[in-house]
Amino acid sequence: MEYVYAALILNESGEEINEDNLTDVLDAAGVDVEESRVKALIAALEDVDIDEAVEEAAAVPATGGATTTEAAEPADDGDEEAADEDEAADEEDDGDDEDDEASGEGLGELFG
Repeated sequence: MEYVYAALILNESGEEINEDNLTDVLDAAGVDVEESRVKALIAALEDVDIDEAVEEAAAVPATGGATTTEAAEPADDGDEEAADEDEAADEEDDGDDEDDEASGEGLGELFG
């Protein structure tokens, strides 16, 4: 993760993201730098617009897990029916939990 943070620091400061700069930032942070990881990150970021990627990541709700397009679309009548089906499936799944508990599976059995 330190390698990605170093790349973000370089991007934010307007410096070129290259092997030397990335290594310098990691050295300054006291990270034991692995040259192969630096090269891999530089190669992976070659065609990536970091500012755009950060914007997209910030737009995704942390708790919902929905994409930005799913979160932005209003619900219609079809979604209501799908939600009812999901609730019915969840209720059916609840029975599976009881079967697991009855068979001795689960964390409860570990702690008595």
